[in-house]
Amino acid sequence: MTSNPAVRPEIIDFYTRSDEAARLQTTATGTLEFARTRELLRHHLPPAPARVLDVGGGPGTHARWLANDGYMVHVVDPVPKHVAQAAAIDGVTAELGDARRLTAADRTYDVVLLLGPLYHLHDKIDRISALTEAARVARPGGLIAAAAISRYSPLLDYIATTGITEAAIQDGVRDTLAQGRYAGQRGFTVAYFQTSAELRAEVTEAGLTDPSLYGIEGPGWVAVKAIEKYTSANLMGTDMYEAALSAARIADPHAALTDASAHILAITGPCSV
Repeated sequence: MTSNPAVRPEIIDFYTRSDEAARLQTTATGTLEFARTRELLRHHLPPAPARVLDVGGGPGTHARWLANDGYMVHVVDPVPKHVAQAAAIDGVTAELGDARRLTAADRTYDVVLLLGPLYHLHDKIDRISALTEAARVARPGGLIAAAAISRYSPLLDYIATTGITEAAIQDGVRDTLAQGRYAGQRGFTVAYFQTSAELRAEVTEAGLTDPSLYGIEGPGWVAVKAIEKYTSANLMGTDMYEAALSAARIADPHAALTDASAHILAITGPCSV
């Protein structure tokens, strides 16, 4: 296997400084992302105690509930702070590593999760490498779940939180819509945003078959985010939050709505070779 470049230092710095452990718990949109991801995974996961490799698993937010559900969970993450946080969770082990160059042996995990790596890999060759590695370490018939940030989420996010009348903002959004590349403005780090069609094509190119694609937060996340932004209200558990959650479930069978979500989840199994 050829040597891969290191994870970009600005990504490591961003996650070292930020509180990723709280991100999915402190806002309605974060909670919506967490709840829907967990719901979708639980629908597809094999029974516990299956072995789960959580690649780019951060501080172990998903590893925690997976371990509580009885799964054997190992986290791989490039951020030392995250590895220490994940390793402190009961029933979870963790190591420093790179999605493009996993240390696990071939066909050793029942489930491989890539819930963060793809949107921090700007180059297609790196995203394919991460997906190919996931397929390598998954057992035949195993589950692989890979998340992407929707190409259209910056446009929708600006509408919900900031406005989009400034020329500089419009230019940046146009660039992201055209190329997928995000330079790291507005409180996030450098990233690559995908369309559902592109995610499906790359998953397939990596040797994975028949992916099912879901819009994680559904189309209602924009309204939830706007209300939180302009009213400072906590919408968790409210009728508006429940409406957004219901809308996400209703939208699942409709491919035209997948890209309206902030995040997209592809779930598939590897080819038997």
